[in-house]
Amino acid sequence: MKPLQDIVIVDFSQFLSGPSASLRLADMGAQVIKIEKPGMGDIGRYLYVSDVVIEGESTIFHTINRNKQSYAVDLKEEAGLQRIKQLLAKADVMLHNFRPGVMSRLGLDYETVKAINPQIVYAEISGYGEEGPWKGLPGQDLLVQSLSGLAWLSNNSTQGPTPMGVSVVDILAGTQIAQGILAALYQRTVTGEGALVQVSMMESALDYQFEVLTCYYNDGGQLPVRSEVNGGHAYLGAPYGIYQTGEGFLALAMGNILQLGQLLECQPLADFANPAEWFTRRDEIKKLLASHLLTQTADYWMSILEPADIWCARVMDYDALLQQEGYQTLDMELQVKTSNGLTVKTTRCPIHMDGGLLTSDKGAPLLGEHNLQIEKQFGLV
Repeated sequence: MKPLQDIVIVDFSQFLSGPSASLRLADMGAQVIKIEKPGMGDIGRYLYVSDVVIEGESTIFHTINRNKQSYAVDLKEEAGLQRIKQLLAKADVMLHNFRPGVMSRLGLDYETVKAINPQIVYAEISGYGEEGPWKGLPGQDLLVQSLSGLAWLSNNSTQGPTPMGVSVVDILAGTQIAQGILAALYQRTVTGEGALVQVSMMESALDYQFEVLTCYYNDGGQLPVRSEVNGGHAYLGAPYGIYQTGEGFLALAMGNILQLGQLLECQPLADFANPAEWFTRRDEIKKLLASHLLTQTADYWMSILEPADIWCARVMDYDALLQQEGYQTLDMELQVKTSNGLTVKTTRCPIHMDGGLLTSDKGAPLLGEHNLQIEKQFGLV
């Protein structure tokens, strides 16, 4: 039995942040009922992130909505709204990621739903919270990365702001709302009462930067300064960064510059005997390293550094990663199948419980696929 086997989640969320949260809860055994608009459904069905289309829908939809049920209903029709309220009366969790005010206009705000079901955990993700001048802005990942300062932490100081190449804020907000839901479900077992759980993407992005923001808060407001070359972390000294070699790229984390110079036979590094200089003169050190590392391949340097317990790694693309025994041992690939019989390969839940994996072979649902099943299960009229 999976840990959330008896939990029913009514999920109104779309695209990425909310659906990523309900995906993880579905992996843990919850019954996730995805509420969608008839005819179109979740915008994620058609908002493509690549040119790979599966059954006429986006890959992201199939990735993030596997192992869920779809219930198509028009919330602007009274009959549909009443069926949803009947469903919420028997649910454990309600989740949405609409802008502030949308659920109130639909008649499904927290106070209304709480009156229907005092034990429900009502969870919502917004872009910027319920108050302030930003509350009505679109909660889109790139925009939040840009506003939050996150884009100024990557790349070199000679380059402009650089966003991360994945929807990191969406996934962070989804992870944090899932944590809040689990905590509220536990609290309910003690008090018998539900809770309102709220997470904004902006707060998630700021929390994600707690390390560097804490430095900024306590350093007289000094902005983080990225390295001129081989940037990796604004607050870490040399050798931290990624370096091109004669063949391939090499990542170097924290390390002793003198030891590194000896192992690499890079004599100029011996001039940096003061550890404080490994930060204050990091660009000089990195330029020396960058030039020296070009003289041999990444494999050659790894054969020297790894046995000496230097924190280093090859920089691999997906083609190289999938060939590695370490990747294959993790068994991260998951095959799911839609009701149409189409098989989709994606990634599995990374959580291990009692030595086992939380897996399911159920693919993403067709729009409204489970209407009759859900209406029968919950007695919706």
